[in-house]
Amino acid sequence: MKTKIKLLTAFSVLLFLGACTDDLNVTPQDDNLFLTDDFYTTDASYKQGLAGVYSNLSLTGTSGPGSSFIEGLDAGTSQYGRTLWYMQVLAADEAVWSYENDPGVREIQRNIWSAENPIVRGMFGRAMVQVSFANEYLRQTTDAKLDTRGVGEAVRAEIPTFRAEARLLRALAYYHLMDLYGKAPFLTEEDLPGFTAGPQYDRAQLFAFLEEELTAIEADLKAPRTNEHGRADKAVAWMILAKMYLNAEVYIGTPKYTECIAQCNNIIGGGYSLAPNYLYNFMSDSDTNSARNEIIFPLISDGQYTKNYGPTTVMINGEVGSIEQNGVSLGVGAGGWGGALRVRKQFASKFEDAIYNGDSRNTLIKANRSAEIGSISDRDSGFVITKFSNRTSNGGQGSDLTFVDTDFPLFRLADVYLMLAEAQMRNSGATNSSLDQTGIATQQSVDYINDLRERAFGNESANVSVSQVSLQFILDERLRELHWESHRRQDLIRFNRYTGGNYNWAWKGNGSNGISISGNLKVYPLPSQSLAVNPNLTQNPGY
Repeated sequence: MKTKIKLLTAFSVLLFLGACTDDLNVTPQDDNLFLTDDFYTTDASYKQGLAGVYSNLSLTGTSGPGSSFIEGLDAGTSQYGRTLWYMQVLAADEAVWSYENDPGVREIQRNIWSAENPIVRGMFGRAMVQVSFANEYLRQTTDAKLDTRGVGEAVRAEIPTFRAEARLLRALAYYHLMDLYGKAPFLTEEDLPGFTAGPQYDRAQLFAFLEEELTAIEADLKAPRTNEHGRADKAVAWMILAKMYLNAEVYIGTPKYTECIAQCNNIIGGGYSLAPNYLYNFMSDSDTNSARNEIIFPLISDGQYTKNYGPTTVMINGEVGSIEQNGVSLGVGAGGWGGALRVRKQFASKFEDAIYNGDSRNTLIKANRSAEIGSISDRDSGFVITKFSNRTSNGGQGSDLTFVDTDFPLFRLADVYLMLAEAQMRNSGATNSSLDQTGIATQQSVDYINDLRERAFGNESANVSVSQVSLQFILDERLRELHWESHRRQDLIRFNRYTGGNYNWAWKGNGSNGISISGNLKVYPLPSQSLAVNPNLTQNPGY
C-alpha cells in the first residue's frame, strides 16, 4: 500500500455544511452527512478532518468513482484535477479528446465554450467547494471550539499547522479561480455557513488576498520536504506566489518578476532535487522513487483507496492508441480507452528536430500515424504519447488496471527552474514583442535549463549557451518539459500567443487548421447557474 494520506474514510464523513451555500451552486446528496460537531469527538478527528479538505482535490463523492455530491454534475465533469487539465491542456495546443459527445469536451477543445459548459461549471463548483471545506475546518478548529471539547495538548500543538494547511488549500482554489475565471465569490471562515452570497472579488482583489494570506501562513507551515506525502508545506505557498508573480502582468497589469525570482530561489533552497529519470515523475511509485525529491505538491491517486476519474486515470487510459493497443506497457488494460487522446501537430513539432529523437521527454508514438488530425473522431490519426504510466520505476504494476496509482504532479522543481529563467529574462528587458531576443538570460538560469536537458538526453549533447536562450526558447522548452501538466494555456496567455491569430493550432477556434479567437477567451465565463443564485456576481465581458 502506498504511503499516502488515507483520504477516503475521512471524506466519506466530512462533507461540510458550508458546501450547501447557494453561491457555490452545489447541493449535497445526503443531509445526514453534515454533522460536523458530531464528527469532532476525538483528538484524531482533527487530522481526519484535514484529510477531508485535501480529499476534495482527488475525490468527487462518497459512493465510488462515479459519484458526485455536486448536483447536476457527474464525476467526469467535476473532479478537481481533471477539469483543471481540460481547461489548461485541451483548451490549448497540446491534446485532443476523441469522444466529443462527452459533456463539454467539444466546446473546450475547440475554444467555443459558453457559460453553460459543464466543465466550466465543474471546475468553478469544485474550487468553491474547496473554499467551503477549508472554511468549515477553520470554524471547527478555533481556540474556543478546542476549549469546549477538551482537546489534548499534543493535538492542540499541531492545530496551527493544520489550520495553515487548510488556508493554503483555500488559497490554491482561489488562485485557480483567479487564473481561470478572473473573479470569484469571496468567502472566509468569518462568513456564516448556509446560504451566503459572497461578494465578488476581481483579479486585483484576489491577488492582494492571496499575497497577504500566503505570507501570513508561512510561519505555521512545515519546512519543505518535512511533511507527509500529499500534504502541503512552505514550498507550496512559495510556488503559488511564484506562479502569481510570473503572471502578474496578466492578472493585475503590474510586473513582479523580482518577486517571482525570490520565491523561486526560496524553493530551490528548500532541498529539492531532480529525479535522475524524467519519467519517474509520472509513474505509480512517484511517492517513493526519486521523484519524491522533485515533486513539490501532488494530487493523490490510488487505485484502491481513492478510485476516481482524475487526470492521471484519464491520461494513462487515454494514452493507449487505437492502433497500438499499448495499454499493458502503461499498466492498464491492453486497449485502454481506445485512442481517446492524441496530440495536435503543433505540439509534435516541438520535438521534430532530429536532436529530440534522443530526448526522454519525447514519448511520441509516430509509427503508422500522421501528425495531421483531419477529424477529431478519427482515432487513428494524430500521434499518441506515453508520458504518464501506471507502472512503477522497477517495472511493477499498479494496483488496478483502470484506476491508476499515479499521482498528478501539480507542482515540481523543473517548473521552478524554467520560471526562474523566464523571470530573469523579463526582468532584464525581454518582451513578448521580441520572443527571438537573445543574450538576456543569466548564466544561472541557463545552468538550470541545462540540468533539465542533461537529464532528458543523458549527457551534455543538447546543452545550450546563454546566447541560444530566448523567450521563444523558454516557451518551447516549457512545453517539452511540462506538457500535459496543466500549464500550457496559462503559458500561452502570458506570452500573448493564446488569443488572436499570431499563433494558431489545429482546431483552435473550431477551424481544422486553427483560426484567430477573441481576447475575451483569456478567461472563462462564470457559470450561468452561479450567476443565477448570487446577485453579487457579474459575467465576464464577451459572454
